[in-house]
Amino acid sequence: MALREAAAAASQGEVPVGAVVVRDGRVIGRAHNMRETLRDPTAHAEMIALTQAAEAIEAWRLDGAVVYVTLEPCCMCAGALVLARVSRLLYGAADPKAGACGTLYNIVCDPRLNHCVEVTAGVMAEESRELLQQFFRQRRDNQQ
Repeated sequence: MALREAAAAASQGEVPVGAVVVRDGRVIGRAHNMRETLRDPTAHAEMIALTQAAEAIEAWRLDGAVVYVTLEPCCMCAGALVLARVSRLLYGAADPKAGACGTLYNIVCDPRLNHCVEVTAGVMAEESRELLQQFFRQRRDNQQ
Protein backbone atom coordinates (compact mmCIF):
# COMPACT_ATOMS: atom_id res chain seq x y z
CA MET A 1 0.00 0.00 0.00
CA ALA A 2 2.87 2.41 0.80
CA LEU A 3 4.49 1.52 -2.53
CA ARG A 4 1.22 2.38 -4.32
CA GLU A 5 1.21 5.72 -2.53
CA ALA A 6 4.81 6.29 -3.62
CA ALA A 7 3.90 5.50 -7.23
CA ALA A 8 1.03 8.01 -6.99
CA ALA A 9 3.52 10.64 -5.82
CA ALA A 10 5.78 9.97 -8.80
CA SER A 11 2.85 10.29 -11.21
CA GLN A 12 2.22 13.76 -9.77
CA GLY A 13 5.83 14.85 -10.09
CA GLU A 14 6.54 14.36 -6.39
CA VAL A 15 9.47 12.41 -4.97
CA PRO A 16 8.03 8.87 -4.69
CA VAL A 17 7.63 8.28 -0.98
CA GLY A 18 4.51 6.70 0.47
CA ALA A 19 3.40 6.09 4.05
CA VAL A 20 0.63 4.10 5.70
CA VAL A 21 -0.42 4.12 9.38
CA VAL A 22 -2.13 1.03 10.78
CA ARG A 23 -3.64 0.57 14.23
CA ASP A 24 -5.56 -2.45 15.47
CA GLY A 25 -5.41 -3.94 11.97
CA ARG A 26 -7.10 -0.90 10.40
CA VAL A 27 -5.55 1.69 8.06
CA ILE A 28 -6.02 5.05 9.75
CA GLY A 29 -3.73 7.15 7.56
CA ARG A 30 -2.12 6.92 4.14
CA ALA A 31 -0.37 9.50 2.05
CA HIS A 32 2.43 10.32 -0.35
CA ASN A 33 4.80 13.26 -0.64
CA MET A 34 3.04 16.49 -1.61
CA ARG A 35 5.72 19.15 -1.09
CA GLU A 36 5.57 20.43 -4.67
CA THR A 37 1.79 20.26 -4.93
CA LEU A 38 1.15 22.02 -1.63
CA ARG A 39 4.30 24.18 -1.78
CA ASP A 40 4.89 23.06 1.79
CA PRO A 41 8.30 21.86 3.02
CA THR A 42 6.59 19.79 5.74
CA ALA A 43 4.28 17.90 3.36
CA HIS A 44 6.21 14.63 3.59
CA ALA A 45 4.24 11.41 3.28
CA GLU A 46 4.78 10.54 6.94
CA MET A 47 3.60 13.92 8.22
CA ILE A 48 0.40 13.84 6.19
CA ALA A 49 -0.32 10.20 7.14
CA LEU A 50 0.26 10.95 10.84
CA THR A 51 -2.15 13.90 10.68
CA GLN A 52 -4.79 11.70 9.02
CA ALA A 53 -4.25 9.00 11.65
CA ALA A 54 -4.64 11.45 14.52
CA GLU A 55 -7.84 12.77 12.95
CA ALA A 56 -9.15 9.23 12.44
CA ILE A 57 -8.77 8.30 16.10
CA GLU A 58 -9.42 11.83 17.38
CA ALA A 59 -6.21 11.87 19.42
CA TRP A 60 -2.62 12.88 18.83
CA ARG A 61 -1.19 9.91 20.70
CA LEU A 62 -0.77 7.10 18.20
CA ASP A 63 0.45 4.45 20.62
CA GLY A 64 -0.13 1.01 19.19
CA ALA A 65 0.20 2.37 15.65
CA VAL A 66 2.54 0.91 13.05
CA VAL A 67 3.90 3.15 10.29
CA TYR A 68 5.02 1.70 6.96
CA VAL A 69 7.05 4.03 4.75
CA THR A 70 9.01 3.43 1.57
CA LEU A 71 12.01 5.59 2.53
CA GLU A 72 13.76 6.01 5.86
CA PRO A 73 12.24 9.07 7.58
CA CYS A 74 14.17 12.33 7.86
CA CYS A 75 14.79 14.23 11.11
CA MET A 76 11.45 16.03 10.95
CA CYS A 77 9.44 12.89 10.31
CA ALA A 78 11.40 10.80 12.82
CA GLY A 79 10.73 13.49 15.43
CA ALA A 80 7.03 13.42 14.59
CA LEU A 81 6.97 9.62 15.01
CA VAL A 82 8.46 10.00 18.48
CA LEU A 83 6.15 12.86 19.46
CA ALA A 84 3.10 10.89 18.24
CA ARG A 85 4.19 7.90 20.35
CA VAL A 86 4.10 5.56 17.34
CA SER A 87 4.91 2.01 18.45
CA ARG A 88 6.63 0.64 15.38
CA LEU A 89 8.17 1.80 12.10
CA LEU A 90 8.91 -0.38 9.08
CA TYR A 91 10.70 1.32 6.21
CA GLY A 92 12.02 0.30 2.83
CA ALA A 93 15.08 2.05 1.44
CA ALA A 94 17.69 3.57 3.72
CA ASP A 95 18.43 7.26 3.13
CA PRO A 96 22.18 7.90 3.33
CA LYS A 97 21.69 11.67 2.91
CA ALA A 98 18.86 12.36 5.39
CA GLY A 99 17.95 9.15 7.22
CA ALA A 100 17.15 9.70 10.89
CA CYS A 101 16.14 6.18 11.89
CA GLY A 102 19.55 4.58 12.07
CA THR A 103 21.49 5.71 9.00
CA LEU A 104 22.71 9.26 9.76
CA TYR A 105 20.87 9.79 13.02
CA ASN A 106 18.75 7.64 15.27
CA ILE A 107 16.12 10.02 16.53
CA VAL A 108 13.45 7.32 16.87
CA CYS A 109 15.53 5.46 19.47
CA ASP A 110 17.50 8.22 21.16
CA PRO A 111 17.53 7.35 24.88
CA ARG A 112 17.47 11.05 25.77
CA LEU A 113 13.92 11.32 24.42
CA ASN A 114 10.79 10.20 26.22
CA HIS A 115 9.75 7.56 23.66
CA CYS A 116 11.44 4.97 21.49
CA VAL A 117 9.98 3.59 18.27
CA GLU A 118 10.71 -0.02 17.34
CA VAL A 119 12.30 -0.03 13.87
CA THR A 120 12.47 -2.64 11.13
CA ALA A 121 14.59 -1.47 8.20
CA GLY A 122 14.80 -2.79 4.65
CA VAL A 123 11.21 -3.98 4.15
CA MET A 124 10.73 -4.16 0.37
CA ALA A 125 13.83 -1.99 0.09
CA GLU A 126 14.63 -2.95 -3.49
CA GLU A 127 11.16 -1.99 -4.76
CA SER A 128 11.32 1.30 -2.86
CA ARG A 129 14.82 2.08 -4.10
CA GLU A 130 13.86 1.27 -7.70
CA LEU A 131 10.93 3.73 -7.60
CA LEU A 132 13.25 6.47 -6.36
CA GLN A 133 16.01 5.70 -8.84
CA GLN A 134 13.60 5.58 -11.76
CA PHE A 135 12.04 8.89 -10.73
CA PHE A 136 15.38 10.70 -10.48
CA ARG A 137 16.70 9.05 -13.65
CA GLN A 138 13.68 10.40 -15.57
CA ARG A 139 14.18 13.86 -14.09
CA ARG A 140 17.85 13.89 -15.15
CA ASP A 141 16.94 12.65 -18.65
CA ASN A 142 14.28 15.36 -19.02
CA GLN A 143 16.79 18.07 -18.12
CA GLN A 144 19.17 17.09 -20.91
